Formats: sequence, C-alpha cells, structure tokens
Amino acid sequence: MSDLPGNSEQPDPLDSFEEIIAAETDRDPDLAVIEAGSRTLRTQGGPPQADVPARPEDPEVDKALREVEAELATRWGETKLEPSVGRISALMDVLGEPQRSYPSIHITGTNGKTSTARMIEALLGAFELRTGRYTSPHVQSITERISLDGAPISAERFVETYQDIKPYVEMVDAQQEFRLSFFEVLTGMAYAAFADAPVDVAVVEVGMGGSWDATNVIDGDVAVVTPIGLDHTDRLGETHAEIATEKAGIVKQGATVILAQQPVDAAQVLLKKAVGVDATVAREGLEFGVVARQVAVGGQLVTLRGLGGEYPEVYLPLHGAHQAHNAAVALAAVEAFFGVGARRAEPLDVDTVRKAFAAVSSPGRLEVVRRSPTVVLDAAHNPAGAQATAEAVREAFDFSRLIGVVGASGDKNVRGLLEAFEPLFAEVVVTQNSSHRAMDADELAAIAVEVFGEERVQVEPRLPDALEAAITLAEEEGEFAGGGVLVTGSVITVGEARLLLGKG
Repeated sequence: MSDLPGNSEQPDPLDSFEEIIAAETDRDPDLAVIEAGSRTLRTQGGPPQADVPARPEDPEVDKALREVEAELATRWGETKLEPSVGRISALMDVLGEPQRSYPSIHITGTNGKTSTARMIEALLGAFELRTGRYTSPHVQSITERISLDGAPISAERFVETYQDIKPYVEMVDAQQEFRLSFFEVLTGMAYAAFADAPVDVAVVEVGMGGSWDATNVIDGDVAVVTPIGLDHTDRLGETHAEIATEKAGIVKQGATVILAQQPVDAAQVLLKKAVGVDATVAREGLEFGVVARQVAVGGQLVTLRGLGGEYPEVYLPLHGAHQAHNAAVALAAVEAFFGVGARRAEPLDVDTVRKAFAAVSSPGRLEVVRRSPTVVLDAAHNPAGAQATAEAVREAFDFSRLIGVVGASGDKNVRGLLEAFEPLFAEVVVTQNSSHRAMDADELAAIAVEVFGEERVQVEPRLPDALEAAITLAEEEGEFAGGGVLVTGSVITVGEARLLLGKG
C-alpha cells in the first residue's frame, strides 16, 4: 500500500471529496472512498511531525550535547536498578517539587505505552493545552525523550536543562548510598523542563514497572495501564498478577484509571488496587473501546466509543488492531482528564478528535522507510509485541515474500519473539546492534535455527551488512513483485537501521 501524501505543499482541506474519488476511477470504488477519506482527514490534521531529530548542525551545540551524553553514560544504565524512589524524591525536594506544578497523565503497561502517550499528547494539544511528554527509550536521539508542544526539546534546551539541575544532582549524589541513575537524572530534567515551560499537563510514561519507577513521584490525575504481558520478569515478577501488582503502584488516591484489555489475573489486581484508593475505573470493552475499524491507505479508519459517546470515522495513520486499541485508551484518558463521564456528560468535539488523530505519528512502529523493496521498521521486543506486529503486517501489507532482520537484547524472551514471526518471515537475517545489551549474533542465530530451520537463517553480525543482505533477498522477487523487509527485535536496532537508511 502506498503512503499518504506528506510533502510540504498540502492540498487545500476544502478540495471536494468527489474530486479525489474521481481520480480513482480505475480502482475498486470502495477502496477509492476509503483512500479519499484518509487523504481528507490527513489534510485537516496536517502531516505527522518529523519528531526524530538529527544531530545538531551547530558543531558547538553538538559538542555540548555529546558532553552531556557522556556524563549521563557514567551513571547506572536503565537496566541496573535499585528499587526505590528515595533518590528521585530527594532530587525533587531540592529542585522545589517541580512535578507538583502541573497535572499529569501517568502511563504504565508492557506494550503500547509510547504510542498511547503520543496519541494523548496529540489530543491534548488539539484542545489547545500546552503539553510536556516524557517517554523512553529513544529511537535515535536522547532529546526525543522530553517533548514540549508535541516536539522534542532542542539540543540547546536539553543541555541548558541538564546544566541547570546538575548542581542539585551532585548534591543528592553526595547524600545517597548510590548516585542517581541515568534514568533518574533524565526524569528530573523532564519534570524541571515542564515546570519551566510551563506546561498545562504532563504525559509521562514509566520506565519500568510502576511503584518504584523514577517517574512515580507524580500524582497522576489519570493513570493509564496499557496491556500487561510477560516482560522484565526478572525484576517485575513471573506472572501477569505479579507484574500488575508492581504496575498498579501508579494508581493514586482518587485518580481515574483507564484500563486497556488485560489478562484476567492482572485485571483483578488492578481493580483491587483501584478500590483500595477510591479510584474511578474505566475498562476497555465495557466503558469504552473500538466499535469498528477498516484498513485505509497509510493506516486505518476507526469508530471509537469513548466515555461520552461514539466518535465515528476517525482516521489513524498507524497500522494494526493494537494501534486502534491504543487510540481508544488514549481517547478515554483525555476524556477522563477533561471530566467527560463524571463532571460533564457531553463528548469531546469530534472534529477536534479527528484532527488530532490524523496527525499522530509513532516513529519505529511499523514505519515504512524505503520502497522497492519496502523496508518497514518496528520496535517489537517481546513475544506479545511481536505477535501484534505480525498480525498488523498481514493486515496492512501485501508482501509475497518478507525477510526479517532481527537484532535483540540478551535479556529478552528471544525465542518467543522469533516464534511469533516464524510464520511471517520467508527468511531471517540475524544481527546485533551496538548496545552492550545486544545478544551476540551467533547466539541469536542458534536460537533462530531451532525456530526457522538452518536453511532460512542467515547471520550478519554487522547491522549494515544485515540490511544489505535482507534487501538483496527481498529483491529476488523482482522489481514489481511483493518482496519486503521488516527490521525488528529492539528499539536500538530500529533506531540504528533508521539512521543507516537515511531517516534523521
């Protein structure tokens, strides 16, 4: 399927619907109507912003950013944790509690957190609220993690924010048994940047878990729990219920909780926590959900049921049923923030909702970065995410032969991830990214051979070689055939592939 128009010269939003359909006379009439509707809605919302920044062009700014990155890299990485919010609480205290100066929407879960956060941000922005968004990990640039008004903060502002809080970070370091971690310092930077802006509302994604996550020094007016799966089991627990117990820690007294569809044992834990803190609960499939969805060019056309009623014909420029469910969760979260279903009965303005969703982007989530052959990037890194991606690829793309490029982290359920993709990939090229967490390519290949069989596995330890090998294999189908490449397994693998393929 082709992408929707995204160049700088956007068509006039008032161009007639019939005129667009007339240009599609050689195509299936129903498909022509769907595509025309998609184009019209995209025009109203504007093209998705290119929100994966490149390195700064100014050499002095680039040097300063690299120095900050180097200093942050001396701290504990994101996978080394000491379960406590003591250090981040101490930092907030000496900074004057910046996280208390704005309301917030707090998001936890296993999969879909970043995409849901982006949708929530887009909706709030469309209703003329100034937003701050904190998400992790980043795809290419560390500055992606902290966004203001829907765009990553500039490298200059990132450096300034770090320099502003650095003396306080060092003060806390001196008082604690362990120095603040990489993630804790970034969280402090985000909360300080949001207060300095100032923002009307912060949209905050947890790093891992909930109770002792560094982000959990906010009192989210709305707590969002995306689908819970088995990931980070060595830290969060080995069952859905155990993981849900940790993630339920973001649910605060009197909050509104928006629950995506959950495994039964996870839902029971979350509901029990909500009752214990007198929180109001809205559940997907009961109080809100996806009414209908239809594949459209570049995404899908959905009808969502929110807390205040139905929102028909919403164009979402993202692929897959999982993204439609993320959209329903995001809509319910924003309705709850505005008091829909509680203080007010009427729904949000449907045209504003449509405009917001039409402008949503989520880099590295079934993102097409090349044609002939088509190369798609997706950051699935656990079995549940891989299963959702595989289903979305089958639905949205018509590949006759799909080649996988997989580079995974060593602490993940790699076998489960590969098994989810096995029916989809004709062949798989296993590789590794530059992270110290990356699974060795030969170790990954040994598992892949058990899943795919030796004849379907190729090993290329260097990612550039893996991409070249996969594209060559896809091109064996011929220029006008349906060969494609899916790069997946890790956010880091996707980010590095994105750079190699000329994006950002």
